[in-house]
Amino acid sequence: MQIPISRRAHRVTPFLAMEIMEKAKILEAAGHDIIYLCLGEPDFPTPAAVVAATHRALDAGATSYTPSLGLRELRQEIVHHYRKRYGVHLEPEQILVGSGTSPLLLLLFAMLLETGDEILLPDPGYACYPDFVRFAGGVPTRIKTTAQNGFQPRPAEVEKLINSRCRGLLINSPSNPAGSVLSGQELRTLAQLPIPIISDEIYHGLTYEGEEHSILEYTGSAFVLGGFSKAYAMTGWRLGYLISPLTCARTLQTLHQNFMICANHFVQLGGLAALRHAEADVERMRRLYDLRRRQLLKQLAELGFGLPFIPRGAFYILADARHIDPDSMRLALDILEQTGVALTPGIDFGPGAEGYLRFSYSSPLEHIDTALERLREYLRQRGKLPASRH
Repeated sequence: MQIPISRRAHRVTPFLAMEIMEKAKILEAAGHDIIYLCLGEPDFPTPAAVVAATHRALDAGATSYTPSLGLRELRQEIVHHYRKRYGVHLEPEQILVGSGTSPLLLLLFAMLLETGDEILLPDPGYACYPDFVRFAGGVPTRIKTTAQNGFQPRPAEVEKLINSRCRGLLINSPSNPAGSVLSGQELRTLAQLPIPIISDEIYHGLTYEGEEHSILEYTGSAFVLGGFSKAYAMTGWRLGYLISPLTCARTLQTLHQNFMICANHFVQLGGLAALRHAEADVERMRRLYDLRRRQLLKQLAELGFGLPFIPRGAFYILADARHIDPDSMRLALDILEQTGVALTPGIDFGPGAEGYLRFSYSSPLEHIDTALERLREYLRQRGKLPASRH
């Protein structure tokens, strides 16, 4: 029997970062030594205070359902965090806690979009954004950006694309894949556009130069995605939150009740401990990421990769490799097979990053150094190593 597959499912495209990782795992199982610079997976352990709090929660039997919005104590702590860090005043009812930001983003698009409605997305941007939009029945409309601007959308370019079917602009700062950070003035200008801003702030806490701002400092009509995966090294815990205007909060809660029910009880208590007790851990990790960032930037420049701007946040560098091969997937696969270094092809993030490779520095510095030595030999063999490095 042939089982039909829906057009909606067929429209979801492969996540190439995962494709590279899975190919690397096959090679590793066959005996190859692999260095993973392809995923945004922190190599640090979850802060001890979080682990201890979760053990206590489990011992106390915190394995039941919670309110669909999330534990009120956690939501109040998030309110306190935004007031302390950004000077923003929120209500706990504006915050929906879920099992990571991805399902919350899908619920948000389900609320915002009728079939054929548009969401504006930066090109390049996080690989899964367009699939979230399409799965909810919408149309992802890419905004052309420039490397010199850190691949962030310019208000003038956004305005040209706004029409009667446009339901929002999705921004990401610090950004994946580019690591660029929007300034307060840039966020203020974007907030004045006549469409809702959806701000993915999952990498907040990992900014190395300049100040970090939330879109909520400039408008109360925005939607903000935040969480614990990146800054707190809690990717596998699956805990995130969505901040919305009060006028939308009840609808989002109803969707969450139906499709997700609630986030794990004991994991939410771990998130509470993270906000209250892990600030020093986050700062320690941030300093080490910054050390890796500066070292990797130096080494990539020496190897001849194009670096049209300096990334200031997250843990990624998007490097121009078009002088080696304009086909980034072909190049990433060849590098993996020849050197054992797993990198993400730029095309994963949209046509605007074709010919680029994304390097993740969420790996120990010694692994990064070894990977760059292998790349140096790879470039030498291909005749692409700058003359000063021969």
